[in-house]
This record gives sequence, structure tokens and C-alpha cells, in this order.
Amino acid sequence: MGTRVAVYQILRWTVRNASSPVVGSFPRDERCHLRSLHIGCRLSCSSADQRSSTQRNPDPPPPSGKPVPELSLRSLMDMGFTDTQAEHIRAAVPPVKGGSAVKHAATLTALFVLGLNPSSVLKLLDKCPELFTVKEKQLQQRISNLRKLGLVEGSLQRMVAHYPKILTVPVKTLKTVVLFLKEKCVFTSQQVKDILRDSPAVVLEDPGQLEYKFQYVYFRMGVKQAKMVKHKLFRFTLDEVRCRHTFLERRGLYQTPDKKGQTSIINPKLDSILNVDQDTFVTHVAQASAEEYDVFQKLVAREWHEEELQHGGIEADSDGEEEEDEDDDDDDEEETEGKSGYGKRRK
Repeated sequence: MGTRVAVYQILRWTVRNASSPVVGSFPRDERCHLRSLHIGCRLSCSSADQRSSTQRNPDPPPPSGKPVPELSLRSLMDMGFTDTQAEHIRAAVPPVKGGSAVKHAATLTALFVLGLNPSSVLKLLDKCPELFTVKEKQLQQRISNLRKLGLVEGSLQRMVAHYPKILTVPVKTLKTVVLFLKEKCVFTSQQVKDILRDSPAVVLEDPGQLEYKFQYVYFRMGVKQAKMVKHKLFRFTLDEVRCRHTFLERRGLYQTPDKKGQTSIINPKLDSILNVDQDTFVTHVAQASAEEYDVFQKLVAREWHEEELQHGGIEADSDGEEEEDEDDDDDDEEETEGKSGYGKRRK
């Protein structure tokens, strides 16, 4: 027991003095490892103290075989949270069905090893409490996969802090999106890494909408992959892109480039179309009034809705015609052959 306490004191000093010249010279991975050992040692020592107090306490121990449903304030404070932060975690994160304090501690430890401090971990759990439902092994695999894609220390932590839901996405789903961006959209590995770093929500976007947005900007607007990545296209929805581009197009301020990439006017850059607020876009880029743009948004929304209904109606009519062809009388053999041949050609 004395040796364990001594090790705990050493690790405690190491973590508290992480910014000192001695410990600060350690590599980042070693400091993270020391922190995880520190957490584990604290939990171990805390368990040992509880067993020691139980031996001195004549009261019977709690029934075995039942996991502790949630972390105690003492264990959270031992991890580095303040008493206020520990209370906040217990109040904000409900007990997970089938979970235990050990699983929750493992999840927190994995986030600490990632290089996040208690305040950052608390913000992550506020944004995405589903992280507590992710197993420690899955969490480590997903973090490792992000590193393999080229997200280095610093960029990885900032991305996770900005969009913690990325850690709830299965590795298979992320690989599918990466493969789509490389093969269908012809982005390079470096460009894919930049997209994930700047627009991590792209991994949960509908594949059909994602493909249509890329094709719209590439073919209709004439913007190449490098500009898409530079100006962070994938932070915006398809409707936002279409609405602003169509407004400029109908005002004669934007032209689709020809096969040689030439236009008779100078098109506004993608950056000035998307990465500005609405007032700046309307006034300086589109050279219009707020009332004009407001009316246009309502009209174009109605147009798109009618197009969707018309497209659905055409499909329904097509299905109805096929059913009528199948139900026609077979009195005239030649007429029947003609109809069947037409049906085959139409299909």
C-alpha cells in the first residue's frame, strides 16, 4: 500500500507540474500517457481506500455483481474536475442503460489521453452527451483512424472540440465518405483531410445531397476542387449555395463558364458569395436591396417546390401508363404486339 501511495504522489506531482521545464520536455504522447496512468492510479487508490474503510466498517458490503450506475463526485474530482464541474457532469449526463462507473471512467480517460483538459471534456459532453454511449475501444479506434487520415495534434483536438459528434461516427461510415470524396469528387488526400478538418459535419450529410452539391458547384458554377476546399464549400447547405448563385445569375452577375472555362463577365469569387453575411452579400455582391432578396427567396422556394411536385407527378403518370398498357384488351393480335413493342422500347 505504501508503494502504491508513493507512485500516486509522484504521478500527481508530474501532472500538476506538466508545464515545468522538466516535465514539459517530455514528448506529448508520454505526457498524455502519464496523465492516463495518473487517473488510473487515483481510481485504484480510491478503490483501495474504500476497501480499507469497508474492512474497518462493520456494516455489510453492498451486493456484488451489480455495476455502479454513475460516477461519484469523489471519482470525478480525482480526475481533475472541480466540484462544480463534477456536479454539472452528474446533472447533465443521465446514467446510460447498462453502463457503469468503470465504463464512464474509461470514456473520460480516452478523452484525456487525446490531450483534452477537464474544461474541454466538459464542453464536449455538453455538446454531445452521446459520447458516454461510445465504448472505450470504439473511441480509440475512431481517434486512431482520424490520425491515419492526416489529422495531426492540434488540428485533431480543435476539430473534436468544434464537432464532438465526429467521435460517434463509425469508422466504416467515415471511410465511405472519404472514398466518395476521392473517387466521385476527385479530391486529393490532402484536400480530403482539409475538408474533414474544416467541415467535419460532412460525414453525416446525405450522400445524394453531397454529390449534387459538388456537381452543381463544379459544372453550373465552374468552380474547381481547390477553390471548393479553400473557401470551405462543405460548411454550407445545398439550398444556401443554390439560392445565392441563382440570385446573382438572374441579375446578370454570374455566368456558367463555357467548355474552355471562359465567361463574358467576371464572376464573383466563391468566397465572396458564401463566406459573408446576408447583408454584405445582398448589398455589395448582388448590388440589390434586402427587400428584393427576401422576395426572391420566397419565389425561388416556391419554384423548387413546384419542380419537385412536377417531377413526382411525371413519375406517377409514367407508372400509370405502364399499368394501363398491361390491362388493355388482347382482341387484336397485331395491336397487342405493337403496344408490347412500344412498351419495351419505352422502358
